[in-house]
Amino acid sequence: MRILYLNPIGNIGGGERVLLTAIAGVFREMPDAKVRVIALSDGPLLAAVRELGAEAVVLPLPESLSKLGDSQARGGRTTSLLRSLGKVPALVNYLRLLKAAVAAFAPDVVHSNGIKTHLFTRFAVPNGTAVAWHAHDFYGSRRFAGWLLRRASRRVRAVVAISEAVSADVRKVLPGLRVETVLNAVDLDRFSPGAGDGDELDRRAGLPTAPPGTVRVGIVATYARWKGQPTLLDAAAKSAADPRQLPIRWYIVGGPIYHTAAQFTEAELRSEAAKRGLADQIGFVPFVADTTAVYRSLDIVVHASTQPEPFGLTVAEAMACGRPVVVSAAGGAAELFTDGSDALGFPPGDSDRLTAVIQRLVNDPNLRARLGRAARITAGDRFDSKRYGREISAIYRSMMPAPDGGATVGTSKNAHGS
Repeated sequence: MRILYLNPIGNIGGGERVLLTAIAGVFREMPDAKVRVIALSDGPLLAAVRELGAEAVVLPLPESLSKLGDSQARGGRTTSLLRSLGKVPALVNYLRLLKAAVAAFAPDVVHSNGIKTHLFTRFAVPNGTAVAWHAHDFYGSRRFAGWLLRRASRRVRAVVAISEAVSADVRKVLPGLRVETVLNAVDLDRFSPGAGDGDELDRRAGLPTAPPGTVRVGIVATYARWKGQPTLLDAAAKSAADPRQLPIRWYIVGGPIYHTAAQFTEAELRSEAAKRGLADQIGFVPFVADTTAVYRSLDIVVHASTQPEPFGLTVAEAMACGRPVVVSAAGGAAELFTDGSDALGFPPGDSDRLTAVIQRLVNDPNLRARLGRAARITAGDRFDSKRYGREISAIYRSMMPAPDGGATVGTSKNAHGS
């Protein structure tokens, strides 16, 4: 089988980690598969793809089209999309180049990994080629993008949704399409409990080594404005104002990896920290491709998204590393844990509750240890990447024409069809 992945960026965010997991799983299940990735920008993703044994090429998206789908650009989603799509000559020329690149590989399956590339499949994929869309987002919150996706979905044979919450949303926005829920997965050999190096984390953040007994608390996320870094800063400020609080050092790990305005810059987040009197108390660690060492070096990992999270890959990764995790309990993230058993939850954006939960964990090392042990067990049961490869490969096979010329019907073992 020849499988072509289309990815909007060349950097490595949550969607790209899922893509790499899929490629590795495909090679385990179908060793003879031919796999290629076309990314719309250059970056570390390409090298990671090649390390897995797949081909990787870059077809740079023109700068005038790079903010397609940017919901935070001036004028909002609709204005932004119309502005980008209005650049017809650049768009038509790019689609011509992409169509040629797709045809040159002659794929059996084209798997699109983002909204931009979803839209492009309508024009760049030959008739008769099976198309899968990977739904990493809630399309229902993007009215104009949803309208465009409905009109671009003619050749889509399956939508892979990363949680039950996303599946329900996709079925509303794209009625009639086959939807499969396949929970994101992590490499449990790579993301595993192990000794952390807090001193190295401090060095990466440009901070002096924390005093003995300091509890390290951090968020690992892109700088998307809804990922909740300001909520974490609020909790840090409230904790700092409590004279009874044990020493805590706070970390913001990540960066603005997507080419949109819907993100904070590091300067903006540093300014937010300074407004709260935390300029010297927050460690900013730049984007890290391999986050395993970061998770292991944190005593508490915080997921703080202020909007319902489609999945929450950082939650699964941190749990696999045996870390106690505090989760913004909405959307797909709420499906990943059992409150009080393998993680602790709080309402999205509620900095008072977040502060209370963090302080509870800071003051109770036994609770941290218990949650970390239980988190690893949950990760083994639910997020194993070996399971993921079987499910994705089964979906690809089911998309192939049957001997009688029809489409094969089938689902992966743990997926839930529409």
